[in-house]
Order: sequence, then C-alpha cells, then structure tokens
Amino acid sequence: MSKSSAKTIKAPEVHVAISRLASVIAEHHRATEQIWLLGIANGGIKLAYRLAELINKSNKAIPNHAKAGTLDISFHRDDLGRHPIPKEFIATSIPGDVTGATIILVDDVLFTGRTVKASLDELFDHGRPALVELAVLVDRGGRRLPVTCNYAGITLGTHFKNRVNVTLCDNPKLDNITIHTE
Repeated sequence: MSKSSAKTIKAPEVHVAISRLASVIAEHHRATEQIWLLGIANGGIKLAYRLAELINKSNKAIPNHAKAGTLDISFHRDDLGRHPIPKEFIATSIPGDVTGATIILVDDVLFTGRTVKASLDELFDHGRPALVELAVLVDRGGRRLPVTCNYAGITLGTHFKNRVNVTLCDNPKLDNITIHTE
C-alpha cells in the first residue's frame, strides 16, 4: 500500500509566478494593440482576469490593452462519458470578434494537453484568430498530445498519478498550489 503526501506552494510564490507571467506577456505583446486572455473554465478564469489586470497596470500607454473572458470546453471534452457536463457551468464569454484577434488561452495546470485541444476546438467554433498562445500557472509535464505552452509560471516534474490542485481565491492570501503524491 502506498503512502500519499502533499507539498504546498504558498501564496507568495504563487503571486511571484503570476506577476512573472503577466510581465513576460506584457513585454512580448507591447506592440500588440489588443490581446484577449481567455480563461479555460473553470481553472483558468481567475488567472485570466488577474493577468489582464496586471498587464493593464504595467502598460498604461494603451488603455484596455488586455481584456479577459472565459472559454467553456464542456461540449468539446473527449471524456464526456466519464465526466458528464455539470448542471452549473460557466458559458463562453469572448470580448469581441475572434477573427483576426490575438488570443492567449489561460489555464491553471497544463498536463496531458487534452484540455488545450478542447479549448482550441471551442475557440475556432467562434472564428479564426490571427494568433493563439497558451499561458499556464503550472506546467507539470506528462503530455499525451503534442502541446506546449508559450508562458509558464511554474514548471514541475510530476508523476502521472500525482494530482496538482491550484487554488486562486477572492482573498489572494489564501492562494496555493498543492501537489498530491502517492
């Protein structure tokens, strides 16, 4: 019988990672007129809004430079038989016409790549962006699809059986990342 344990990354380190993500995105897109950060429901939503706020604070020359929205991938998941769509879900909310836009998909954890594939399916149902990038708070490795992120706050090497849970709260002092090992 295996013994499980957990490691926690506390709020200060989480905030450094989020600030670093926002800074790198802002620097990379300093000449981009408008970027949309679309949080993949449910884990990426709070992160997308925080990143947009930080990017806008860092780049006052272009007002409303970054806008946040949400992307619901429920109908594009490849595991609907095992994980049915919950009764309460967050609908896709995109701040404008996707066609020709610069989009950054935002999620809390990148693991196998299946969520990213589903989010691209949902996004392209709404139009054809000029550019799509991926920002994640935690890149934990373990890809099953040929997917990588453009921006990662924290990179972890975890075993396939491990779980990584990101908690971003209304009270940022309670933010944390927990890595459950077996």
